[in-house]
Amino acid sequence: MNYSEKAKDIQEQMSKGQLLEAFEQYYHEDVVMIEATGEIREGKATNREAEKKFLASVQAWHGGGVVAIASNEEEGITMVESWMEVTFQGGTPTKLEQIARQKWQGDQIIEERFYYNLPG
Repeated sequence: MNYSEKAKDIQEQMSKGQLLEAFEQYYHEDVVMIEATGEIREGKATNREAEKKFLASVQAWHGGGVVAIASNEEEGITMVESWMEVTFQGGTPTKLEQIARQKWQGDQIIEERFYYNLPG
């Protein structure tokens, strides 16, 4: 599977509610995730907890999808533009849109950076 196909597989797993399964399969033990806020999380264990915290904050999922996937196969970089509509615990429905830039090392993501507008 090339990097574009791997990025697509992650999105397909997420659309089936298998976010943590995709995370375990495709993220490196030393992964670094960088939020649009500048927050940096290092290591798979730290990022796993952040993913679980996000999932726990969602009261209901209303949909989601991929707008585009781009890849530079030679450099091991993919970019995914995606959206999801959720209701957070005690909140109102919200549409989230983001671009994730992923750097791959072998079969796993070693760094992921997110670009999105913050609510408010």
